[in-house]
Amino acid sequence: MAETEIALSRTIVPPGRSAETVQDRNGFLTRRATLAPATADPEARTVEVVWSTGAPVRRRDMAGQYMERLSLAPEAVDLSRLEGASVLDAHRQTAVRDVLGSVRSAAVDGKRGTAFIQFSARPEVEPVWQDVLAGILRHVSVGYSVEEWSETAENGARVMTAVRWMPHEISLVPTPADPGAHIRMETEMTETTTREAADTAPTTETRAEANAEIRSIARIAGLDQSWIDRQIDGGADPDTARRAAFEALAQRSAPAIRTEQVRVEMGESQDDPALRARQMGEALYARINPRHELSEPARRYAYSTPVDMAKELLTLRGESTMALSPASLVTRALHTTSDFPIILGDTVGRVLRDAYQAAPSGIRRLGRQTTARDFRAVNKIMLGEAPLLEKLNEHGEIKAGTMAEAREAYKVETWARKIGITRQVLVNDDLGAFSDLARRMGQAAAETEARILVTLLEAGSGNGPTLSDGKTLFHADHGNKAGTGAVISDATLSAARLALRTQKGIEDRTIRVTPRNLLVPPALETTAEKWLASIAPATAADVNPFSGSLSLVVEPRLSSATRWYVTADPGEIDGLEFAYLSGAEGPQVESRSGWDVDGVEIRVILDFGAGFIDHRGWFMNAGA
Repeated sequence: MAETEIALSRTIVPPGRSAETVQDRNGFLTRRATLAPATADPEARTVEVVWSTGAPVRRRDMAGQYMERLSLAPEAVDLSRLEGASVLDAHRQTAVRDVLGSVRSAAVDGKRGTAFIQFSARPEVEPVWQDVLAGILRHVSVGYSVEEWSETAENGARVMTAVRWMPHEISLVPTPADPGAHIRMETEMTETTTREAADTAPTTETRAEANAEIRSIARIAGLDQSWIDRQIDGGADPDTARRAAFEALAQRSAPAIRTEQVRVEMGESQDDPALRARQMGEALYARINPRHELSEPARRYAYSTPVDMAKELLTLRGESTMALSPASLVTRALHTTSDFPIILGDTVGRVLRDAYQAAPSGIRRLGRQTTARDFRAVNKIMLGEAPLLEKLNEHGEIKAGTMAEAREAYKVETWARKIGITRQVLVNDDLGAFSDLARRMGQAAAETEARILVTLLEAGSGNGPTLSDGKTLFHADHGNKAGTGAVISDATLSAARLALRTQKGIEDRTIRVTPRNLLVPPALETTAEKWLASIAPATAADVNPFSGSLSLVVEPRLSSATRWYVTADPGEIDGLEFAYLSGAEGPQVESRSGWDVDGVEIRVILDFGAGFIDHRGWFMNAGA
């Protein structure tokens, strides 16, 4: 292992080894020791690291170059995720093999961030740990996300300081963006003297280490040898050199230097404007619906107005927001970034879906939901009854059976409507008007579905659509239509029930459909409730045979005040079926900056279709 001469201001002897004190020709006391981290514990496999000194790093966004700083004030750094986090190999996080160890503890003191890390005992990690002990691997880097920036200017250069941020992981890297981020090589400083320069001996780093770190700072910042010589000749320590490097970078107008990217996000980048937009949309929705429990990432926007959100999105995109009025912020957000319409579309979508799901639709309960892959006709094949089993003859021959089939078809179609949210509503933070518009569109989507289903049911002058056999859904030949219309009574309900119970299948065999629902218009609701009510009969003649056997379904969109229906459970037998386009169940919301309105245009699209697959689960009485 290579050896080096270290001035006696710090002891850098690795654990378990001794150092020999010698006197050089100039009279200085020195110790000869191996260049290994004295903070390492070989048995516990732990070592102390400095993961950030807040050193400036040159970045670029849409507004141009800027210097990025990380505030190391304790109140600025959230360490909750770093303690217990992974120690990674060069920020890679694609597999378990990229994890070298874990962070046992972490702290910040205003000047630097430190941590104790423990390395894994896995065989593949052992070479890395040995290089750390040997002092070969020394550089570290931190992956983090920023919640709040502070923008200032220094020497004419733009400076973005992270004043609320969260480190996620620590990595071993070949070259750090922060020159001061390293595995700590020194132990606590010992009391030392020199024969000629005791008062001027370094107090924060050994001179050799300091010079090496100054050279590292210069290499990363792209500074030449003359700058290095000035720092070393002036006796600068690493902190002074970092400040000097920052000033040199701020004054230099040359192209951006090449630096290693420090930020490594866990999962989705929290700086991604599109992700921020979704979080803002959720927070805006929570203001409309206080019962919604915000996710942790969206909680930071719990009290933000649309104007606040517009300003932050513009800042993330590199747009200047200084001296802009609320109306100007909203206008610029609408026309310079697609993220702001995403916020509003997300919020509208959430409110719309709530209203859509809450909107009552009686007839929808009586159908079966499915999906369609595209807009071509959905062909439904119904198999007949399985052939009956036959007794084997004396030769043991088993005869083959066949199953009849029938086919019905329908297709999914697109229904859409566009609405506008004005800029005035956004600037005024008028969430009442905003939510009311979205709620009404949700109700309109549910109403559209219900009307499609009712129109289908009442086609053919109330006899339903024409099926593949050329007959309407309700037809005497189908055995599911009362010969004479009559009011709801024991007799008419019994006739309906009997008709379903004795339905014949495709092969003309009785299939015994079970009646489950009584569908009526509002005009018959009270009458239906009486015939389905539970009573305590005094005699057998007073027993209500339909109490608890049928569920009442009221559909206000039925056009006839007298017509009523008895239906089977859609899970038992095919009947009414409705479908959405696959992956687009329910109404879908799209948004963009408005052209026809001064604000945002929201488009609601519903890909929906319905059809009757079989007539055997429905019975109709025209009433009287």
